[in-house]
Formats: sequence, structure tokens, C-alpha cells
Amino acid sequence: MNDLFLWFVAGEESGDARAAEAMRAMKAIRPSIRFGGAGGSRMAALCDGEFDEWSGRAAVTGLWDVLKNYGYFRSKFHSTLANIRRLQPDAVVLVDYPGFNLRLAAALRRSGYPGKILYYISPQVWAWNRSRIPRMAESLDLMVCVFPFEPPMYSASGLPAVFAGHPLLESLSSMEKIPGLREPALLGLFPGSREREVKRNFPAMVEAARLVKKEMPDVRFSAAAPSEALARKMLQIAGFFTIDIRSGTAHSLMQRATAGIVCSGTATLEAAWFGLPHCIVYKTAWLTYEVGKRLVDVNALGIANILNNYRLNPPANPLEPAAPSPHIVREFIQNAATPAALAAESLRLLREPAARETLRKDLSEILATLRPEGAATRAATALLAAVAPQTPPAEPSKKFEPPTEPEPTPPPKRGRRKSVPPAGSA
Repeated sequence: MNDLFLWFVAGEESGDARAAEAMRAMKAIRPSIRFGGAGGSRMAALCDGEFDEWSGRAAVTGLWDVLKNYGYFRSKFHSTLANIRRLQPDAVVLVDYPGFNLRLAAALRRSGYPGKILYYISPQVWAWNRSRIPRMAESLDLMVCVFPFEPPMYSASGLPAVFAGHPLLESLSSMEKIPGLREPALLGLFPGSREREVKRNFPAMVEAARLVKKEMPDVRFSAAAPSEALARKMLQIAGFFTIDIRSGTAHSLMQRATAGIVCSGTATLEAAWFGLPHCIVYKTAWLTYEVGKRLVDVNALGIANILNNYRLNPPANPLEPAAPSPHIVREFIQNAATPAALAAESLRLLREPAARETLRKDLSEILATLRPEGAATRAATALLAAVAPQTPPAEPSKKFEPPTEPEPTPPPKRGRRKSVPPAGSA
């Protein structure tokens, strides 16, 4: 086989992880393949061509943050476009990061780039801009999707699309599970993975915890910090209120806690996979929220709730959204994310075993539709087949079985809140 040269572009850390998984799977199928591109350290380790390690700076959230960094992103956009046009890879693989990558795809197509333009991890245009799909079909040669309701939506607009399964769940399935049982009366707090998310969401979580403590004095609180630096800031926010705050412990805490308050984002899917009964919270900048609420045409922010809409009310027209159904995970967004509301839902989950079991059962049924086992290999096979049609098909995936849920164990002895060095991946 002649060597293929693929150019990957990812922005945030999660995109770097998913791209690297697909790249490794491609190497396993076609060892002679070469990679270049832009992203993070995981991708850089697999690249033998030019690479721009930019994900640390690229990971911004919200309209205001993007506007403040407009000059930087404009420069990166033009340098990335120039590099692709100069090196002429066989294909460009755009991984998530739609604000940048969809514009890059359109610019490449306008420039006459002759290679394939492929997209991995569908942007959530079904939530905020379905009218963009026909324009995407003009720029892209393939969309590799991670949710089962997405391919019909793209195919109806003339864009070839495949459902590969969700690679995040595949990566979680390879983790060693914590033996033992959940700790009773332990409320887990997950304020987000970015500093701005922590600053906006954690104060409300702390105040909610105070209210919970008044109603249930035996409840303990533990918070997962995305870094040791943010763990120290979270300790300052908590003040003299006792919360065990540690960095690098999110997955462990999701397996130990009785219930949780989880910032909207990837962590909600992780919490669902680990069977954590939880509610969703999200507070963002006023401008971002005001603009976003006028664009979004789904009734939920949590992906489990969106998947439940499609599970219960699949639309006859794939270009239309699924009809709303009651949320299985309760959401508290922006002005609704008050300490009193968060405390009330936390108390419900802490006090009602039947409510926790119903939520775990619903989440398990939804996760089973995401085909996690073999997701990266199926994605790699689909991407390679779009560039080199002789690529062999992927192996069938194993049946996915979500983690079982044990009963609580007696609580450990109480201790003072503290911050300790990282113990694992957040």
C-alpha cells in the first residue's frame, strides 16, 4: 500500500483524546499511515508530520471568551489553512470543535483542496442550527457520528454519515472499577473542568450543600477538582464549610457517592456510565446564555435527556427534532440553578432509594444504545474507507453491559476537608 497522509484538527482536550484513539486504531488497521495536524499532546505523540500543539490555548468556552481571543483564532485559522494547502494531505479529519472546524471545512472546499474532508464527532447542530446541515453537506465527504439519531439527519441532507458508537464510553469501559459498595450519605459535587465553570457553578453547589446539611446532618460532601490549582480555589470558595476537595478523583467519586450535582458537559455522560444518580447544573456568562437560548431548539441540555427524547419520540422527519419528553435527569440552568433548588433535588435523591434506582435503570437503558465497545475502531474504519475504499470492515463489537449498582456501605470516619495531590484522571 502507498502511505496515506491524514491531517487531524482538534481543539479541546476531549477532542485530542478522541482523535488519538482513532489515530491509534487507524495505525492498527494500516500501519504505514502517517499523521500531521493540530491538537494536543496525545495526538502529537502519534504524528510523524508537522504538528501544532495548541489545544491548551484553544479550549475556550462561551461567546465572550471567543470574542476576546478573536485575533488568536483568526491567525490559527489562516495558518492551518495554509499548512493544509501546502502539504496536500490525502484527507483532513476534523474532530469536534465546530466553531473552528466547520469554517475550516468550508474554506478548504472553496480553496479547491482536492482531498477528502471528513468529520469525526458530529457537532450538535441538531440542538442549535439544523439549517446549517445542507451547507455542511456541501463541504464534507463524511460525518462519523457518536449518537444513533444523527446519521438519518445528515443523510437526509445528502451528507454520508455513519454511527460508530461513543468513544468516551469505550475509554471508560477499559477502566478498572472500584471494588466495594457506594458510601451512604455522600453527595458528590462536580463543578466542571474549566476555571470559569468552577467559578460560576461551585458557589451555588457550596450553598446548596449548606442547606442539605441543615436537613440531613449526617451527609458528607466531596468535590472533584479538575486540577490541584483549582482545588485550592475551591477550598477558598468553600470557606469554613467542610467539603473534601481533591483533584483527579472524578471517576472515583462517581462510583462512591450516593448522589451528585454535575456540571453540564462530558461529566454528565461519565456520571451516567458510572451509575451515579445526579442532577445537572450550568451557569454561564449572561451574553452567552442570552444568545444561546434564542438558538437552541431542544428542551434539554443533558445528553441523557436528549437521547431519551429520541428514544421515546423518534421524529418521522429526521430533519425535525424529537418531541420533548419529561427529563429523566433534572436540570437547573442559569437562573434556575439556585442553592434552594439544587438542595431540594439532592435531598430527594439522598432520601429516596427508589428514585435513585429508577434513574440508574433509565440511564443504563439509554447508554446501551451508544455501542461503546469498538467505537474507536469503527470510526477509524469508516474514516479510512472514505479515503482508501479497500479498507477491511471493522470487527463486530462486544455486547455492552453498564456497571452494576451495589448497595451502600457504612460511612468512613469523618475527617477535616483537605486537598491532596492528583490521584488519577478527572
